[in-house]
Amino acid sequence: MFVLYHGWKSSASRRVRLCLAEKGLKYESRIIDLAKGEHHSPEYLARNPNGVIPLLILPDGRSLYESSTINEYLDETYPEPPLRPADPYQRAEMRNWVRHVDERIGNLIVFNWKHGIAQVAAKLSDAELAERIRKIPSKERQEAWLRAARKPYTPEEEGEARRKLVLMLDRMEASLEDSDWLVGNRYSLADIGIVPFVKRIDEEIAPDEVSEKKHPRVLAWWRAVQARPAFTEARIRPFGEP
Repeated sequence: MFVLYHGWKSSASRRVRLCLAEKGLKYESRIIDLAKGEHHSPEYLARNPNGVIPLLILPDGRSLYESSTINEYLDETYPEPPLRPADPYQRAEMRNWVRHVDERIGNLIVFNWKHGIAQVAAKLSDAELAERIRKIPSKERQEAWLRAARKPYTPEEEGEARRKLVLMLDRMEASLEDSDWLVGNRYSLADIGIVPFVKRIDEEIAPDEVSEKKHPRVLAWWRAVQARPAFTEARIRPFGEP
């Protein structure tokens, strides 16, 4: 059986849970407490040197990390139902969508990290914070922790992050003109990749944008995504819930 180290609210973890659910694959769930830095422990870093979640342990004991890598592996190894287009060009388009979304994760962190990590980080002494940051392998994540603890994002920075996320909805709206899904005529890893972003935009960041008035095709797509059994199975719940 697979073992998944993840977080219920982690965007990357949500992607992998969605893929596992679509495939009907069972796994042992092991929750990582990001606020406590469990993903930066020596034991965890030995499995995942990037120090992020999720981490998937395969039935043979090998490890995989980075959500897009995990999901492509799962689709290649367990091809039914297919989550990648058969056409090579469309498969390239799918990867472009995943990359585009990955490049927006910093914009999502601006809003996500104030729910939990910021409160914990702000309570750390300077010495405790320095020790916590020292264990983080990524300079980008080190800076994010420092911002969460000592330099909260300004309203102007939040506004710019929101603007870039709305631009992503604009791109989706155009892509959905001729199809119900982002690439081709089937639900794919491109759709899975963007689900956690649209979820957060719809519930907090810019809910008026996921609407008949502003992005009607995105709204129809979002309703179709939420109707899939895998969405419920993957436990993509409101961010404010435990």
